[in-house]
Amino acid sequence: MPKEIDEKKAFSARLKQALGRSPKKVSSATDLSIQFNLRHPRDSITVQAAQKWLNGTARPTADKIETLAEWLNVSAQWLRYGIADDRTDSEQRSKSRQKKSPVMPVTDEEMVLLERIRSLSEHQRYLITQLIDQLSIESAMWKS
Repeated sequence: MPKEIDEKKAFSARLKQALGRSPKKVSSATDLSIQFNLRHPRDSITVQAAQKWLNGTARPTADKIETLAEWLNVSAQWLRYGIADDRTDSEQRSKSRQKKSPVMPVTDEEMVLLERIRSLSEHQRYLITQLIDQLSIESAMWKS
């Protein structure tokens, strides 16, 4: 599959994810075109264009991505490229930890969780780590 098609499919997946988290539910290309056109009236889209975005056969122009991002409360960079931020994931996690609190004592509940994680197999610990990483990335892409 050519790279451009992959990028369109990836955009479509991110758009659907953002739409799924939107307070205003969008369940069809018609809904998407109506809601988009309310926010981007100077250059409206057709239902067919919205369908192509959802199917992954087309990607909107940069100005339309900006409108979608603002409406769906996500970063335009993430919506367009799947990149949450210019910084690396480890930098994001480090800065996120620093913002939350300098040093917090470990609670009893956290100690129990740590014991449970340590009792898992190596593969299960790997899966938990991957899940936590994905949740961290996801929380970084949604604006506060």
